Amino acid sequence: MGELAEQQGVGRRSLLVGAAALAGTVAVAGKAGAAYAGRLPWNPFGLGVASGDPLPDGVVLWTRLVRDPLDAASMGTRAVEVSWQVASDPSFRRVVRDGAVTARPAWAHSVHVDVRGLLPGRDYWYRFRAGRHLSDIARTRTAPAAGAAASRLRFGIANCQDWQNGFYAAYRDMAEFDLDLVLHLGDYIYEQDPRAGAIRQHNISSGTAVGAEQLSTLADFRNRHALYRTDAQLQAVHREFPFVAIWDDHEVEDNYANLDDSQDDLPYAQRHQTQREFALQRAHAYQAWYEHTPIRASYLPGSPDLRIYRRLDFGTLLRLNMLDTRQYRSNQPGDLPSDLGPQALGAANLAGTLTGPEQEGWLLDGLRSSPALWNVLGQQVMMAATRFLNPPPASIVNLDQWDGYSPQRSRLLSAVRASGATNPIVLAGDIHSTWISDLKLNFDDAASPVVATEFVSTSITSDFPAELLPVAEASNRAFNPWVRYFNGRTHGWLHMDVDRSRWLTEERSVASVASPDAPASTTARWAVEAGRPGAVPA
Repeated sequence: MGELAEQQGVGRRSLLVGAAALAGTVAVAGKAGAAYAGRLPWNPFGLGVASGDPLPDGVVLWTRLVRDPLDAASMGTRAVEVSWQVASDPSFRRVVRDGAVTARPAWAHSVHVDVRGLLPGRDYWYRFRAGRHLSDIARTRTAPAAGAAASRLRFGIANCQDWQNGFYAAYRDMAEFDLDLVLHLGDYIYEQDPRAGAIRQHNISSGTAVGAEQLSTLADFRNRHALYRTDAQLQAVHREFPFVAIWDDHEVEDNYANLDDSQDDLPYAQRHQTQREFALQRAHAYQAWYEHTPIRASYLPGSPDLRIYRRLDFGTLLRLNMLDTRQYRSNQPGDLPSDLGPQALGAANLAGTLTGPEQEGWLLDGLRSSPALWNVLGQQVMMAATRFLNPPPASIVNLDQWDGYSPQRSRLLSAVRASGATNPIVLAGDIHSTWISDLKLNFDDAASPVVATEFVSTSITSDFPAELLPVAEASNRAFNPWVRYFNGRTHGWLHMDVDRSRWLTEERSVASVASPDAPASTTARWAVEAGRPGAVPA
């Protein structure tokens, strides 16, 4: 039993919870029996369950009912009543909250339940029921009480999980840790066509033209999210921990910026869309993302806008500011095919913004008022200056990152320092490699003070280009001295262990993405001491 569960990506706590589910099935079925509209002849919980956005007194619970996971319309047009329970024990002998919600076809029969009235800093177990069918039982955890001097927080960082590129052994490894939550920094799905020779094949688009190399219809975005949600190891980690998720570009389209689809590079120039056309694609993508994410947010169906930047506090230990650097950004300077270009383009981008002014003001207000010891910016793209190929000032940079918006980066880092917020930490993903860097007010001045430390997480499966590995390694040695650590050779996740004296980051790497059973190990350990900015080996 244990060996089979491990092969299927089920963590040790999931085994205990699954056994408890069997113990409680009869009682739940008897209690809720007549409350459901109609009968479901199939089990609708094929996409699993999830929780997210933990508060001291609450958490968001999620599921989506499906008949055929890869056919968005297969549930039909009938609304279905779904009941839910939250208990303080995995056997559900002590149910503390319960209720019912309607799964509607307009939302692809997904549900978001914002449960309140829970106690802070506690484990809870939850489950759903539709008709006679029970979902899996899952565990979640509330945040510490507001103002509490919480002593420790442990969480994982994940991003960039291209289905075609491999299996999710990193999530199997993550599920074996005792974490308070998981931060997902984007690229939960990839929007591209199936690729010949891939380790795993994407589902074929049903409404988007073959060869488009991107999704565009609501049904296709729903089907792609559903495909990812069928993965046993991804479902298992969602059963273990609440997620705090933001998107990056591949949830909509590679390197898009606001309403610029950025699909003007060869060989796809013939598919470049107007902003009005792209707004429809973005609306479909945002709706499907919302329908599959346990987020506390308000979304109007069919809208190309969805605010996902938000703030979560974990006592006085840590304030988490989750940002959105896609929806509000100005276009990448130069509009180059690969977004790799001269550093001078980013330096001259005086009006450029990754956040938009409203979000930037919101962030700084939160930093100025923060009671937390650690102040975290969770966002999508690398903030540290990263210069490639040629010595400065003629160096090449990735203009899709903060290097393309360096005036805003300078302004923001100066404002972070002036805010008085203690121990700022920046988290990022996107580039399929691990980077640990000291963020300086002036990267060209060796004496410039370090403002914050940035941890960029490697990918769950997506590859860093092999041909760029020696270039990045040589460039860092030559003229990126603030980069303390780089690894573009392995996949995995970052394990964060934070207390009141130090921030410890462990890089967890899987041996291969070609096998769901690949082992994982710690390949680097770096720390930041409270009150002393800058990363040091641990």
